[in-house]
Amino acid sequence: MKSSRSRSRSKSSRNRNSGGGGGNVVNRVFDSSGPEGKVRGTPQQIIDKYNQLARDAQLSGDRVATENFQQHAEHYLRMLSEAQREIDARREEQERQNRERQAERDRERAQRQEQESNPSGNADPAKAPQPDVVDSEGDSGLVETPESQPKPKSTRSRSRKPKAAAPAPATDAPSETAPDNGSAPEAAE
Repeated sequence: MKSSRSRSRSKSSRNRNSGGGGGNVVNRVFDSSGPEGKVRGTPQQIIDKYNQLARDAQLSGDRVATENFQQHAEHYLRMLSEAQREIDARREEQERQNRERQAERDRERAQRQEQESNPSGNADPAKAPQPDVVDSEGDSGLVETPESQPKPKSTRSRSRKPKAAAPAPATDAPSETAPDNGSAPEAAE
């Protein structure tokens, strides 16, 4: 069983963490400590309650209590209006982004339709716009490596081995010494 102490700590911690801007203030439930005790509810409910208490105090002739309740109501009214301004600003920003995205989609759709309606525009690669080629002898922007450098010509001449004798040209007549197609030569009579 939890003690009331730990429950109290977690409640105050929760209020402290959620009280600093952000979040949905419009629907958040607050605990307001007014002159007549605690008032609990959403900002609009608290405003309505303090306005009712201010009217009651005014009818009873207590000007100090009336002013006090009105100040409490005004505090929650300011909180509520600030939260509403933030919500409106977020909504406007979201709408602006949606309009930009829609405009971009419309431009892309128009470009696709233009390309579909004019298929001969860039179909011929010879008619397509070509990039300019700049011929720069000095700096190609590449790094020189030993493999890319031209090989120097040697000044001394190399002696080469003589080639082996070329085989004799083949003739149509079969040779008597060499078998033709693996068969033995026929003897002449």
